[in-house]
Amino acid sequence: MEEVKVTRNYQITIPYNVRERLGIKVGDNLVVYLEGDKIIIQKKRGNIASLNLTLGKKITDEEINEAINEAGEKIGSSS
Repeated sequence: MEEVKVTRNYQITIPYNVRERLGIKVGDNLVVYLEGDKIIIQKKRGNIASLNLTLGKKITDEEINEAINEAGEKIGSSS
């Protein structure tokens, strides 16, 4: 377990051994969320949005997730 200090700008430094183990590089995106009283920080894995597809307009992660959820509901209701 590593201990880090929160700076005046509410930033922390990810310890070297954690960055190495997870393969975190400069420019990587991380996902931060709460699990009870814990702060969870995960490396964001590749997704469709990270492929930089050009479809005539920018598509947000929320729009992609909504489309996936709607498709899942349609598939689930056809069983």
